[in-house]
This record gives sequence, structure tokens and C-alpha cells, in this order.
Amino acid sequence: MSVIEAIIFGIVQGITEFLPVSSTAHIVITELLLGYHFPGLAYEIFLHLASVLAVCIYFRKDLWEVVSGFFGYLVNRSQQNRVRFFFGWYIIVATLITGTLGLLLKNQIGDAMKTPAVIAGALALTGTFLIFIEQMKTYGHRTPQEMTFKDAFLVGLGQSVAILPGISRSGATLITALWLGLSRDTAVRYSFLLAIPIILGSSVLMFGEVSRDIWSEIGIIPLTLSFISSFIFSWIGIVWLINFLMNSRLIYFALYCFTVSGLVYFFVDPAVTF
Repeated sequence: MSVIEAIIFGIVQGITEFLPVSSTAHIVITELLLGYHFPGLAYEIFLHLASVLAVCIYFRKDLWEVVSGFFGYLVNRSQQNRVRFFFGWYIIVATLITGTLGLLLKNQIGDAMKTPAVIAGALALTGTFLIFIEQMKTYGHRTPQEMTFKDAFLVGLGQSVAILPGISRSGATLITALWLGLSRDTAVRYSFLLAIPIILGSSVLMFGEVSRDIWSEIGIIPLTLSFISSFIFSWIGIVWLINFLMNSRLIYFALYCFTVSGLVYFFVDPAVTF
């Protein structure tokens, strides 16, 4: 892998990981455009870990509040700790739902589904649901204090749909959370914090299936540059998405998904599998 390719892959992964446009689809498309195929899954895991690091640092205060409040509630049952305690449980429940379904469906969602038609259809589906949410008369105003285990269960189910190639994890969680009536701020915060255990958990599970020689296969310099660029552009993506969702409309992401879906369906060889 060249230095330029490494930087491009890092940028694509970082900027699309948390936007509701499917980072997996964009990585696959970038592979096709550059004519490069990853040697196993280790490189993708490496890029995802850079994105997780960006989330952990950016949301370090929120993460600390949830963790300290979760355990602090066992000692001091204040209202503040109670909210953080249950919010922690909502993250755990949604993660368990997604993880369980992911393991059960892992064998069914194999390489046979990683085709241009499936990815194009999944992107179109994401765009359709983004429009559906956008057409709601008003957004909800429910805060973490008003969340329930039902919310966590349904968001976990929604997040599980992202096991399909081309479905955005962040898009699935945002759509479900907004549909349930959570405020934009709560939905965004919940979605980002959910990314941490989900990406870390899937990375741990996949490590046993991938080559451990990515340093020699790809190269130390390309790997390092990929990690740095993925981290930087993940950070940029986080900041931009938060500001965008507070002031703009989801329909723009929907139109983008439809555009990419059409390009994949009509211009990528249907015989290609990823």
C-alpha cells in the first residue's frame, strides 16, 4: 500500500464512520476505485480503532460521567448518579442486543451478501428512513432522565440492522432514537457512546480471524499514516455531524445515500463480491 492510498483510506474511514452514510460501503467503494484489496480484516479493524479513540477522547467528559455515575450510584444514590447509572445500563442493554443478534446472524450475513446490489439497496434503505424521520412534524424532547429500557432494546435492534453491508450503524441508531422521541442532543450522544463498546467488541471478536502480519503486509509507515488520518478525520466528522444535526436537515444525508446507491448499482460490475 502506498502512502497516498493509506492516507485516503484513513480519511474515508474517519469522515464516514459516524455520518449516517455507511463507512463500510465507502471503504469498499474506495477499494474498487484504487484497485486495492485489503489483506484480511486486520486493516479495517485498525482503522476502526482510530475512530473509537477519537470518540473516547472527544466524549471523555461524558464517558467519565457515565462510568463514575454508574459505580457512584452504588454508594451515593443521588438523582444525578441515578440518571447516569441507568444511562450506562441503556448502553449495556443496546450493546448486548446488537452483539447477540450479530453473533447469531454472522454466518447468514456472509460474503454472498457483499455485492453491489445489496450495498446499493442498503444505502437506498438508509436514505429512505432518513427522509421518513425528517418528515416527522416535530422532533422529540426526551432526555436521558426520561429514557427507558424499551428505548435501549429498540435502539439495540435498530443498530443490529447495520450488520447488513451498506447500512450505517450511526444512521440506524440515530433514526431509531429520533423515532422513539429522544431529543436530537440525546440521540446523538447516545449514538456516539454506543459506538465505543460496539466497535471495540466487534474488533475483539474479529481479531482471531485475521492475519497478524499487517505490519509487514501493509507497512509500518502506511499503517501509521492511516491511523493518524482516520483519527483526525473521525474527530472532524464528530464535530461536523453534531453541529450539522443541531442546525440542518437529515434529508441532505438521504440525498447523498441515494446518489451513492445509484452510482454503485449502475456503475459497479454486478459480478463483483467484496
